[in-house]
Amino acid sequence: MRQIFLDTETTGLSPESGDRVIEIGCVEMLNRRLSGRNLHFYVNPERPSHEDAVKIHGLTDEFLADKPLFAAVADELMEFVDGAEIIIHNANFDIGFLNEELRRLGRPKFPGHVAQVTDSLLMAREMFPGKSNSLDALCKRLEVDNSNRSLHGALLDAGLLAEVYIRMTRGQNSLVIDTSEPSAAEIALDAIDFATLELAVIEADPAEQEAHAAMLKELDKASGGKTVWRRLEAPPQALAEPVA
Repeated sequence: MRQIFLDTETTGLSPESGDRVIEIGCVEMLNRRLSGRNLHFYVNPERPSHEDAVKIHGLTDEFLADKPLFAAVADELMEFVDGAEIIIHNANFDIGFLNEELRRLGRPKFPGHVAQVTDSLLMAREMFPGKSNSLDALCKRLEVDNSNRSLHGALLDAGLLAEVYIRMTRGQNSLVIDTSEPSAAEIALDAIDFATLELAVIEADPAEQEAHAAMLKELDKASGGKTVWRRLEAPPQALAEPVA
């Protein structure tokens, strides 16, 4: 099972109004283990970022000015995600931007290149209804260390999302419940008649008996003759308390 955790940073909130992708981060997981293969790009959006957006990700226009255009990284990105399950926190946001970038290049929409897109925000809302389910809130709730996240960053956030996802799905190989499997209550167990069983009795040999007797003697000596077997062997009158 190949999964890729993906995050983007953008110049603003609306791809329809011309906002663009400026950073893409991808973290690969194979069979629920991080593979160590990541993909990361900064992208020149060919337009300024909104001031509020810069406060979130810290990527200035000057920093992005010499970075490649999306067209220059599109092939490598689509090859990396091809055929994988893509997991994104608030997927509609990132997919909307990626679809618009691909449209400008005359290419099919992003979901057409991948096996499926999973929105971890929707998963979190089902698991923790009525609670904040931002990535920061989930890191705190699931004890994922996000102390290095002073600003949003696509690769950093994709890595944090991978850890959050693993903790949200711990013990599950699939999020789909197979209703064809019988429940525990439906499984009938055959009754076992223990009276029909013959237990093997293994007697101690002389050497073992001698070693056992020596051990009991040592225990009796250490307790001052107050071991349980001594009390059981003694006649009842010997156990009676003396009358004052």
